[in-house]
Amino acid sequence: MLTARIAVLVSGGGTNLQALIDAQRRGELHSGVLSLVIADKPGVRAVTRAHEADIACAVIPRREPGFEEKVLEALGHYRIDMVVLAGFLGILSADFIAQFPGPIINIHPSLIPAFCGKGFYGLKVHQAALDYGVKVTGATVHYVNEVPDGGKIILQKAVEVQPGDTAEVLQRRVMEQAEWVILPQAAELVAQTIMK
Repeated sequence: MLTARIAVLVSGGGTNLQALIDAQRRGELHSGVLSLVIADKPGVRAVTRAHEADIACAVIPRREPGFEEKVLEALGHYRIDMVVLAGFLGILSADFIAQFPGPIINIHPSLIPAFCGKGFYGLKVHQAALDYGVKVTGATVHYVNEVPDGGKIILQKAVEVQPGDTAEVLQRRVMEQAEWVILPQAAELVAQTIMK
């Protein structure tokens, strides 16, 4: 059976990457195969996770000139069909999105359209949720378009905010109960559409 070749773009520890690796090992991600990891910083834990899982890995620093061109070149070299942004802290340009022919999906740690868009990433999202006083937050996987966090929603999962939560505690709960669950599910759903 044909499988979609998946690249994962990361910026840090790679916990969402690990969720994808684990889902592939369990057979839950079977319409796609993790074929490339691109880290935008050297020395991040995600690179180690990729090596441990025997997935090809490239480090392309985002702050260097020609970052997007180098990423597109790597995607072409590995014949990538779809891209997953998993804790990737950059914003891809409209030009990049137009040049990559396959789907690009992203995981965001809130229930879009709440607490999303430019400037909302990492702990900032969870602190904003706490400051606003929401009782429910969660995570969203969506298609990437030229608007930060503005693409069509694929999956969402809600997580309750608990009394006394800090941004760090809430972040961990959202990762465990939502992100690590729906990102592999969404990757499988999108991979299925590619291989039809």
